[in-house]
Amino acid sequence: MPSDVESVLSGYIQAVLDALKDGVYISDRDGKTVCVNKAYEQLTGLRSEDLVGRSVQELIQRGVFDIALNPRIVRTGEPAEHVQHLKDGTILVLSGCPVFDEAGQIRFVVTFARDVSRLMSLTEQIDQQRILMNQTAGQIAYVARQQEKKSHTPTFASPQMAGVLSLVNRIAPTDATVLILGETGVGKDVVARLVHSRSPRHEKLMLKVDCGGISETLTESEIFGYVGGAFTGASSKGKAGYFEIANESTVFLDEIGELPLSMQTRLLRVLQDGEIVRVGSSQPRKVNVRVIAATNKNLRDCVEAGTFRRDLYYRLNVAVIQIPPLRERSEDIAPLARMFLEEYAAKYHKKLRFMDITLEMMRGYSWPGNVRELQNLVHSMAITATGEAVSPQDLPPQISGPSPLNKRFLNDIYAGHRTFKEIMGEAEADFLRRAIEMYGSVQKVAQVFKLDRSTIFRKLKAASRH
Repeated sequence: MPSDVESVLSGYIQAVLDALKDGVYISDRDGKTVCVNKAYEQLTGLRSEDLVGRSVQELIQRGVFDIALNPRIVRTGEPAEHVQHLKDGTILVLSGCPVFDEAGQIRFVVTFARDVSRLMSLTEQIDQQRILMNQTAGQIAYVARQQEKKSHTPTFASPQMAGVLSLVNRIAPTDATVLILGETGVGKDVVARLVHSRSPRHEKLMLKVDCGGISETLTESEIFGYVGGAFTGASSKGKAGYFEIANESTVFLDEIGELPLSMQTRLLRVLQDGEIVRVGSSQPRKVNVRVIAATNKNLRDCVEAGTFRRDLYYRLNVAVIQIPPLRERSEDIAPLARMFLEEYAAKYHKKLRFMDITLEMMRGYSWPGNVRELQNLVHSMAITATGEAVSPQDLPPQISGPSPLNKRFLNDIYAGHRTFKEIMGEAEADFLRRAIEMYGSVQKVAQVFKLDRSTIFRKLKAASRH
């Protein structure tokens, strides 16, 4: 039987060697090259016909490579390893083994070759990727810390928002469902993140779901998941929905008033029983999720109109946070504007500040788009501002122009809340700041407008105290 195996293999030895991924170099006891496989040819760029029949010592003398394991292994009868350099600069790691005949004499030496230069290149790439990953991880951690810092330090100055914050601090530690109400752009998502960041689940990410941004045909499978083959195009392995992904954490359902009635029934089951059922399945799955919902709609009107389930409304109406529009808390406009300006000035590497009169005019605007409109406006001014001081001329016409929207600013001036001297002092200071910005120095402004430098400094200092 062994003779049959040998006869079968004898015609396939080269094919067997060529199937190996490592380079193979076989030489006899005299150092003559017997054969090499295709992997060795590809690894070294050397051809079999240029090697077979030639002595390894001859190849060393010709500079094809600098060392061979054959003489050492024939001399010692032991396996050996060494690094070999080819004349084209390729570096190989050699592992050689002796093959003995029936008399115990070395018949062949089999050497396996691996490209260490390629391994070194891969190692360098891995090191570079590791460095990049560490840098990215550091940047992500920084962003996360910044977001966490923002979540813990909301910007406001009005008593209305102080009341909202007080309510958040009472609600957040509980596991109650939260309903956040307010006009578009008032910052409902900011308050939702604040609730989550101050809850026992704060160490896990809050998953935000835009109920108005998912097509109705996909809403069910996206939110509640599906089993394999549940519908055409579905993955054969199935897919977890948002509630399963956010298990043990928080799901923020933004614009919940847009949720289709069919989905409202499923959501009610989550709130009542803590269960979801994937599309295509009848088996319930337990989930432990806190739900925070938000909407700019009047849900009670939606209930009366038949577009929102009454029982779901009562389930959501447990801990309600009503965020007042920006026009009803004008005290928040200046601190918010300054915060946004500082953020965008840092982003664009600028040094920017608001003139007092600019902030006063901004306070007189009604802000139909609320905080989002304010943020977008400040972003625009940070980009287009030509100097350090953001002046009234940088404001859009609906704020800076003669308009009923500025009645509050005018009424404040004429209501006697400040003396004439204070109003004029502020106007003078604003003029001087803009003049200094235009002319580049106090000395130049003093020359142009025939003023003493001490007078300019005194007026600027007096205005800053008001």
